[in-house]
Amino acid sequence: MSDIVTRIRTRFDHAAAKKTLQEKYESKMLFAHAGGMFRSTPDTITFLSLYDDKDIVLLDVYHTPVKVNAADLKHEMQQRWQEQMNDWLVEWSQMQQQR
Repeated sequence: MSDIVTRIRTRFDHAAAKKTLQEKYESKMLFAHAGGMFRSTPDTITFLSLYDDKDIVLLDVYHTPVKVNAADLKHEMQQRWQEQMNDWLVEWSQMQQQR
């Protein structure tokens, strides 16, 4: 019986750790650029790909219009996205091995 309880607690702790890990890396996707705060997401990166090297106006996370260069913002978002996703994968893999 004690073994079953230990397994259940381990599984519960794993779910909580997974949620904590998600929140940790989602918060790291937020960054300042050109006077606004932006969150790096695949949708935004794709949207910015439509505007090569043009200045466009976007709403930041606080719904404030900010004029940005699409290519510069896209580059910064891609860098941040890839760095954080790589780190997230490493931590997730380590957590999976503890199961």
